Amino acid sequence: MQHTFHIPVLGLGYSIDTPLKTARFGISSTVSIVDDHLIERMRAFHAKENNKPYREILVNEPDARARRITAYLNLLNELVKEQFENLKVQPFTAGSDIVKYFEMLPDCACCKIQFNSMLREPDLQRKAAFQEELRHLLSPGSIDVNIMSKVDKMNYNTSDELLESKYSDALASLRGFAQSDLNAAIIMSAGLNPRLYTYLEEFPDFFPSDGTEPLKRIILKVSDFRSAFIQAKFLAKKGLWVHEFRIESGLNCGGHAFATEGYLLGPILEEFKEKRAQMTNELFDSYQAALSNKGIKVVRKPYSKFTVQGGIGTAEEDNFLRTYYQLDGTGWGSPFLLVPEASNVDEETLAQLVIADGNDFYVSGSSPLGIPFNNFRRSSGEKQRLDRIDRGRPGSPCTKKFLVSNTEFTDKPICTASREYQNLKIKELNGAGISGSEYSEKFNAITQKVCLCEGLSTAAYLKNNILKPKENRAVTICPGPNTAYFNRVYSLQEMVGHIYGKVNL
Repeated sequence: MQHTFHIPVLGLGYSIDTPLKTARFGISSTVSIVDDHLIERMRAFHAKENNKPYREILVNEPDARARRITAYLNLLNELVKEQFENLKVQPFTAGSDIVKYFEMLPDCACCKIQFNSMLREPDLQRKAAFQEELRHLLSPGSIDVNIMSKVDKMNYNTSDELLESKYSDALASLRGFAQSDLNAAIIMSAGLNPRLYTYLEEFPDFFPSDGTEPLKRIILKVSDFRSAFIQAKFLAKKGLWVHEFRIESGLNCGGHAFATEGYLLGPILEEFKEKRAQMTNELFDSYQAALSNKGIKVVRKPYSKFTVQGGIGTAEEDNFLRTYYQLDGTGWGSPFLLVPEASNVDEETLAQLVIADGNDFYVSGSSPLGIPFNNFRRSSGEKQRLDRIDRGRPGSPCTKKFLVSNTEFTDKPICTASREYQNLKIKELNGAGISGSEYSEKFNAITQKVCLCEGLSTAAYLKNNILKPKENRAVTICPGPNTAYFNRVYSLQEMVGHIYGKVNL
């Protein structure tokens, strides 16, 4: 890996095509593969933009969700490879992508040191030879994907018959990644899903072959040591190795906030630091035994990276976390929402992020998953939520149904952010004989839920001018609280320079 940081998943739409913007510069990023409707539309958009063939995969076609994901990831891979090959042959002139590639690298990177030596070389023939050597040192960033493990709705066919479990949302997403031609990692977040983790065994790309590393790697996003160890042991016993543990601050990250019962990031990282070797040794014993039972020979113990993400704001913090806790890298997410070259944020929301202060970012009960959720008071989605309440029509139309889970009032699960659920729940509340502050509190708890399926995708449609005429324009965004300390729009080079301490934003 050329860089010491990666860009984590930024909601559904904000990093849906970030690899097309950053991977050629050696920067790894993460694509959410939850929303196959968004994915299909972005595939159509990027195919057209790049003169690539496109045939729509309709939602009612067999295994449409997995096939849409596979097709999109293959397109991203193809386009990034083309971008990267183009970058490699560019001249070393100011402003070219190949020069930007080296300029953005940390000063400690071996090829950055060699690049600086090339710049100082006075002999033109030796300088040209130096440049050819440098071209061979380049590598693109990884196109990684993210699944929220427990967002795993069962699905029905057109005859309303329940489909078998491999067509559930999470398993279909996994299959879409596994059948793609990516050499990359899948990040499992939001806890252990035994059915999903067991399904990994069905795909050969997650296992080593002839002494080489697996083509597809597993990353666990975790918030404490115990959870990480339990999940990794479950996988190791199946011959599946965790190649990276992404330790995320439960309080300071964007999106869902998996707070860890009062434990702050420092003590959590200290436990990983103290027990890391013991854990990987124990995991390797289980891993080796499981692979032996499958007839797979292990040549050497694979390496597990340990990284941290969530709320990092300065180069000093970044350096401290990596050095003191002996980590392999860091994740920088929310600040990249202010970098149009890296993410999909529409102009209106971007303008609001720029002028926001600390009071505009808050932990809410907005998520239908029932997990605390970092929200933004200035978003158009929040304004729409309040307007709907004022008009006596709280809740949202539920079209994508990724987060349906509640069966209080219906046989089939519905979403707690839906208009259907909130109307039923308010009717129940009205019949409970409650009034005053208690009523207001319960009413607010019901109506604060918002549609994340639509709201977290809309900005990508707006930015790329592909929103359909009658579609909702309201945007939901979930930055971490440290976004308040960045106060303008930045270039990619500026933000990377900030991470490495070359500038202070």
